[in-house]
Amino acid sequence: MRKVAEYSEVSTHMDEKENFCWNEGDCYELLKCPACGKIELRSYYFHEAFSEEAPDYKTLYPVSSKLPLGLPITIQKEYEAALKVRSMSANAYGVLMGRVLELVCEDRKANGNDLYNKLADLAVKNEIPGKLVAVADKLRIFRNVGAHPVLGALTQNEVPILENLSRAVLEYVYSAPYLAEQAKRAYEKLRQREKAIRKKAKKV
Repeated sequence: MRKVAEYSEVSTHMDEKENFCWNEGDCYELLKCPACGKIELRSYYFHEAFSEEAPDYKTLYPVSSKLPLGLPITIQKEYEAALKVRSMSANAYGVLMGRVLELVCEDRKANGNDLYNKLADLAVKNEIPGKLVAVADKLRIFRNVGAHPVLGALTQNEVPILENLSRAVLEYVYSAPYLAEQAKRAYEKLRQREKAIRKKAKKV
């Protein structure tokens, strides 16, 4: 990716009580892929106390609002594959969402001879709440209908249900812990900045 533009909102801040100043603020970069020509907009927060550290970039564009946060890359790829067939085949969507559920059980090292028992094992381990087992099991049932014609067929009426069920599982297992970790890191950075500012104030 080639950097084609950048914009900075870094400004000088003054602590009149401690009688010292520092620079910090948001920075933005526009990147362009030389192969496909597509662009990416990303940002990072600059603070001179951490200027020697690698920036913590955040992609602002493109962003898919349909992806639950914090998914492992293997599960994210399968989830994206399911989204691609969402409007084309409800049966294929159901099968792929079932595959996503299988990968969740594998990722969380669930024990059991079948998917239902693996989900129950996750509940025993407090990976998911007991009530969510019934939700996840509905995904398994939809997956079976989509995979076996003898059981019938899924329609576009079931697609939103499949999507909501899958998000319920993925957001509990991955998104909630991810957001908690993000909040923890943000708090730690604030503490580090505060310590750095106080340290600099003592030197002045």
